[in-house]
Amino acid sequence: MDVKEGKAGRSPERRSRREFLGLSVAVTGAAGILAAGGASGALASPPAEAPSGAKKLPLKVAGYRLDRVEALIDGRVQVEGCDTRFEVAAIGDMNTDVFSGAQSREVTEIGLHPFMLAHANEGFGDYSLLPVFPLRVFRHRSIFIRTDRGIGKPADLRGKRVATPGFSSTSLTWLRGILRHEYGVRPEDVQWVVSSGDSSAEAAGGVSKQESMIPEGLSVSRGPEGKDESDLLESGDVDALLHAAEPRAYLQGHPQVARLFGDYRTVEREFFSRTGIFPIMHAVAIRNDVASAHPWLPEAVFDAYVESKKRMYDQLTKLGWATISLPWVGQEIEETRRLMGENFWPYGIEANRKALEALFRHSHEQGLASRRLTIEELFHPSTLTLKEPA
Repeated sequence: MDVKEGKAGRSPERRSRREFLGLSVAVTGAAGILAAGGASGALASPPAEAPSGAKKLPLKVAGYRLDRVEALIDGRVQVEGCDTRFEVAAIGDMNTDVFSGAQSREVTEIGLHPFMLAHANEGFGDYSLLPVFPLRVFRHRSIFIRTDRGIGKPADLRGKRVATPGFSSTSLTWLRGILRHEYGVRPEDVQWVVSSGDSSAEAAGGVSKQESMIPEGLSVSRGPEGKDESDLLESGDVDALLHAAEPRAYLQGHPQVARLFGDYRTVEREFFSRTGIFPIMHAVAIRNDVASAHPWLPEAVFDAYVESKKRMYDQLTKLGWATISLPWVGQEIEETRRLMGENFWPYGIEANRKALEALFRHSHEQGLASRRLTIEELFHPSTLTLKEPA
C-alpha cells in the first residue's frame, strides 16, 4: 500500500514508513560505497539496482485462516519492507507460544482476554497489541440449555448448574458480562461446573493457563473426569452451558439440547443497534523488541491487515454470491451493511473503543483482571491514532 504524509490518522511529525526504509537503504548504500572507495572517500559507481530483496526484514506472522487475512496468507499482500511468511495456527497454540513458549513469531493473532490477564496479573510485557481484530463474534448464540429444566429466558439461569470448558477465555468473559449487564444475572447467581474436557479443543489447539483462571467468591465445581462439556449437558449433569463453539450434543441434534436464544440473529442485531458493540475475541500482537528495532513496523503491519481486509470486502461484493455456499449471502451482506455500516469489521482504536472498554470492565468486575486495564497500556503507542482510509 502507498503511504504518504498526511494520510488519515498519521501523526504529521512522525516519519512515514517509506522514509524509514529509504533512510535505511541510503545509509547502508553510502557505507558500502565509501568502503569500496577506500579511506580517501572516492565514490565507486553505485550498483544499477539496489539489493532491496536482501534488505527486507524477515517477518513471521501467525493466525487463523480467515477470509479477511487470506491475502496475507497467500502472499497477495505483504507487510511493506518485509519478507512475510504466514503460518496458519490455532489460537491455543498461538497463545502458548507468546506467553510460555519460544515467542517464535514477530506478529501473531492472540486471544484478547488471555493477553489482558497476562499483562494485568503477570506483568507480561514482551508483546504489545495492534488495533487489528481478526476474530469477533456476537455471543448470545453461545448459551445452550437443557429444554427440560424450565429455562426460557436468561433470568431462569439463576440457581442453575451451568457448565463451561475453562472459565476465563475471551468468549466466556463476554458472555458473563452480557448476562450481567443485559439481563441482571450475575456470576454469583449461578453454580458453575468446569468440565474436564472440551469437545472443540482439537480445533482450538488447547487452552492456556490464562483461560483457566477461576476467581474467588463463586460456586465452582469440577466436572467428573472423562466427561467433556457436551457429555455434561447430554447426560443432564448440568442445566445449561456457556461455550464459544457449538457442543457436540447440539451439532448431533440431541432432542433436549437447544440454544437459549433460538432466534439469536435478531437478538444480536438488537444488541448491536442499542450498544454499538461487536464483541472482539482476538487481536494481533507484535513482539516489542522487533517493534523497537524497526519503528515503522507496527504501522506497516496494520496497513497490511487493512489491505487484506479490503480485498475480502471486494470479493464479498463482487463474487460473494458465487464463492460462498449460502443461497441468500447477497442479502445478508446488504443487511449487515445497513445495520453496521460499509466497514462492518473495523480496525483502529476509536472504532473499537466501546467494545474494548466493555471487555476491560467485564474482566475487572468479574475478579479476573487485577485492575481495570486501559487501551494505552495494552496497545503499541505508535498505533493509537491509526485509522483505516475512508
